[in-house]
Amino acid sequence: MGDATFDLGGKVCIVTGAGRGIGRGMAEALARHGGFVVLVGRTPATLEEAAAAIGDRCMVQVADVSREADVLALRDAVLARCGRIDVLVNNAGVNPIFRTIDRVSLEDWQNIIDVNLTGVFLCCRHLGGAMGGGGSIINVSSVAGHGGLPRSVPYCASKGGVEMLTKALALDWAGRGVRVNTLAPGWVDTDLTHGLLEHDVHGKRLLEHTPMGRFATPADMAGGVVFLASDASGFMTGQSLVIDGGWGAE
Repeated sequence: MGDATFDLGGKVCIVTGAGRGIGRGMAEALARHGGFVVLVGRTPATLEEAAAAIGDRCMVQVADVSREADVLALRDAVLARCGRIDVLVNNAGVNPIFRTIDRVSLEDWQNIIDVNLTGVFLCCRHLGGAMGGGGSIINVSSVAGHGGLPRSVPYCASKGGVEMLTKALALDWAGRGVRVNTLAPGWVDTDLTHGLLEHDVHGKRLLEHTPMGRFATPADMAGGVVFLASDASGFMTGQSLVIDGGWGAE
């Protein structure tokens, strides 16, 4: 287990968007450090694959975080099974479009905001609200929450909103002992981003802007999420942990 400061033994950890990519990598890391992980997502097949990789230290709950009824059902299922919630990782997110604003419809905008921002609000309110005696909420943001990206107005707006939601909620819940931070990845090579990152023009441009000379993998987020979930970050709240290979340093 390593340093006991990073030990998550006995902690119940909810991870949304846990079926693949960054979410699955985070869920596996939390389980490796002793946490019992609740794998949440909209696709049963990918959740079951993730659960098979983790083993006994997890349960699966199908839910759409943009639907309040689903979030309430998730809360009730976790409390019925585990009796508590200690860590909440709000990772579920979408970015299905890369267009200038004149080509973004209201439906496009609303879909991204509903999942990326309203979903975080609902999970914080109902799942974070059920935390007793302290806890850690980790809202997964992005470098797009710290600076603009071209053809990404709805996504940047949603992630900027997550950053400010986090700061405000950290103030509200510090007295409860519930810490609220963001983890902001740079460009991570997953099934959803692989096509863009391998693109001859766009991928090359993004790589040239990353000082460390490579894109991240989901494993690169593992240390950050364990740190924020554990007592190692016990005096840290309202902050953003940026893991971007130096993207924001230029």
